[in-house]
Amino acid sequence: MKKFARTMRGHRELLLNYFRARKQFSSGVIEGLNNKAKVTMRKAYGFRTFRATEVALYHVLGRLPEPPLTHKFC
Repeated sequence: MKKFARTMRGHRELLLNYFRARKQFSSGVIEGLNNKAKVTMRKAYGFRTFRATEVALYHVLGRLPEPPLTHKFC
């Protein structure tokens, strides 16, 4: 119990921020992006390099600008 109480005291401000916000924001967008990233990583299991996985993540997560590649595909 003492350890739990110390933990609560240490995180007091962060816990109180949650109650002060009163559901004014939602973490649904972040959860959706995390889920897309996890699914893409699962699909990219067979890729040989992390670079290929990184490009796949760029494609899936909001069509972010792709990093420059050494080869151009026509």
